[in-house]
Amino acid sequence: MLTGLMMLFCSMAPQAAIKELDHIVALVNDDIIAKSELDSQTRELLAQLEQKQTNLPPMRIIQQQVLERMITKRLQLQAARRLGLSVDDATVTKAIANIAQTNRISLLQLRETLEADGINFALFREQLREDILINRLKQKEVINRIVITEQDIENFLAREVGTSRQRSAVRLYHILIATPEGASPEDVQEAKERAQSVHTQLVEGADFSELAIGHSDGRQALEGGDLGWIEMSRIPSLFTGIIDEMEVESISEPIRNASGYHIVKLAEVKGGNKLIINQTHARHILVNTNEIVSDNEARQRLETLRERIIGGDSFEALARSHSDDKASAIKGGDLGWTSPGDLVSQFEEQMDALDIGAISQPFKTPFGWHIVQPLERRQHDNTEEAMKNRARLEIQKQKSEEAIELWLRRLRDEAYVEVLLEELETP
Repeated sequence: MLTGLMMLFCSMAPQAAIKELDHIVALVNDDIIAKSELDSQTRELLAQLEQKQTNLPPMRIIQQQVLERMITKRLQLQAARRLGLSVDDATVTKAIANIAQTNRISLLQLRETLEADGINFALFREQLREDILINRLKQKEVINRIVITEQDIENFLAREVGTSRQRSAVRLYHILIATPEGASPEDVQEAKERAQSVHTQLVEGADFSELAIGHSDGRQALEGGDLGWIEMSRIPSLFTGIIDEMEVESISEPIRNASGYHIVKLAEVKGGNKLIINQTHARHILVNTNEIVSDNEARQRLETLRERIIGGDSFEALARSHSDDKASAIKGGDLGWTSPGDLVSQFEEQMDALDIGAISQPFKTPFGWHIVQPLERRQHDNTEEAMKNRARLEIQKQKSEEAIELWLRRLRDEAYVEVLLEELETP
């Protein structure tokens, strides 16, 4: 029976091949593009253009553009197969779910919407699989090979027009511990010690305005040292470099000049597109769950550790001996300064809800069970970092577009491509 079917297939093959040849519009290496495929893609594009009420070029031009796009895609799929790349069903299903979620509809509604637009869901699924595959190919062959240097970033930022992302003005508070004219070394040392004492009190949380009124020799002492808003171009050179490096609400070290010792506080900033973020310095203890340690046991362990800390035991010592987060355990559970988005949402929600010094109840994240203690908070000027990140993304985009264009051109040049129909008919 099998032999008979094979003979039947062979006897039909030449006729079928001739019929198929009549409908081939392009050869792409060892692959073909059929007229029916071209017509389908062309109709799909026309429908999209009509929805946008776009003025249409001649049909022949549209078909040529569609065919060229199909050839380019076919070459990329062939390259992906040669490299052994593939996309499994689970990845496609997840991508479809993401599309539905982005459009705030259910999977069933997505399917109904596609079918109402005349799009076969099975074909849509395979189209999506091919798109994911091509993206993986580009990532592997082009994007992952792109190198962005610090010099690239500096050059990009230097080309940025205007200064809208720079500080235009700052509000400063100032304390001056003056030295007399012709001060002796003893006078200078006394002023230095007074300035250091004031600085220590400020770092420990004393009110700046109160100390300015009580200790400052500056002209704004009775205003609590408030210098008001000052344009960056008018800031004395003594302070410029220091203020550039300061965070909002931070206090400088004592700065010496001929007048004495100055202490400044950066209260506020003005400027285009400043990005001020809230950062938290915290520490934690993690207990992982596994086949041996259940959720209940992990929670109980942390409850016991929390009670011991509240009772006077060292958080740092217990983190070193009990935390499963080895990277922070060696630092006593210290996570350093973290910005929004650095940690998983469950952790950030618990941490942000706590007062400084408070210890959370045990809570669960994808990493296990935790207790966390925020140690301090600050406002951090993230503008420079954000500018560099934006520059990096823009450079990546520019280089990727250029590299992909060259790669596609090379892919086409190295391939055998033949368009078989000179006159393309209206679909």
